[in-house]
Amino acid sequence: MSGLRIARRPLLVATGIGIPAAAIAVGTRSKSGGPAGDERDVTQVVPAQSTRDGAGVRLRRALGAAALPMLDPFLLLDEMHSDRVEDYAPGFPTHPHRGFETVTYVIDGAVDHRDSLGNHGHLAGGSAQWMTAGHGIVHSEMPTHGADSTMLWGLQLWVNLPASQKMCRPRYQDIGPERVPDVRIDDAVVRVVAGEVGGVRGPVEGIVTAPEMIDVNLSSKGQLSHPVAATHNAFAYVLDGAVEMGPSRRPVSRGSVAVLGPGSHVTMRTEGGARLLLFAARPIGEPVARSGPFVMNTEEELQQAWDDYRTGRLVQG
Repeated sequence: MSGLRIARRPLLVATGIGIPAAAIAVGTRSKSGGPAGDERDVTQVVPAQSTRDGAGVRLRRALGAAALPMLDPFLLLDEMHSDRVEDYAPGFPTHPHRGFETVTYVIDGAVDHRDSLGNHGHLAGGSAQWMTAGHGIVHSEMPTHGADSTMLWGLQLWVNLPASQKMCRPRYQDIGPERVPDVRIDDAVVRVVAGEVGGVRGPVEGIVTAPEMIDVNLSSKGQLSHPVAATHNAFAYVLDGAVEMGPSRRPVSRGSVAVLGPGSHVTMRTEGGARLLLFAARPIGEPVARSGPFVMNTEEELQQAWDDYRTGRLVQG
């Protein structure tokens, strides 16, 4: 998805905003492997903001808006969730990317993808795609719905690349629903897209920031204690219901981001049941320059990206 409209936007340059990592504690572990001490707490709760993007798609921006512009290395998180075809049918027609990765996760409905390299994919419900744009790719992403419902529910995450990888060769990891493992642990069923839960690894591999992305379904009055690398920044986004997170048991409701502070594990609790996505990754700690669909380190690199796109050199490397 375009994330930011293709018309050139004002430059945003910032250092990576993040939470310092904490030392790993040693202690008693729960069934899911989380230590008894050194628990991450919630430092900020940010409701997603309604907006439009692409050719007019209605969505909620959970990360990447003014209240939470980024959490190094995470740059953007958008949620599309509607049974009104007109809300998502305009889609995200042909647009470029350079310098970062896009992660598409489809819960219901589907997204059709085509690109300048001749690739074509159909992401049905339960599918994920981790695309490393690298030096450049031009693609389209068009949401649609299934035969039995007009519902479309999907998310897209943007993950930064370090300077050393921004001009790498583009690549895809297309993952069908059957390849995403389900793990039953504590009071939850967890889909593991990236990272590890209960000794089960997700299918996404070879990503420089060593990310974790899990889809947690907590049962009524359920609890999950989950280890998160102390070296990583982490946040959760609540898809449904409400959870209490961390030792302070801070409430986080549907459509809100919970930024997690330092520590080596996080505990999630719910009374009525909840579903949330948990993301974690190693911060990069480099300057970030963003303009429309490009994420680089300097203004000069952004100018080069726009020049390369206009002249057709973007996809040539």
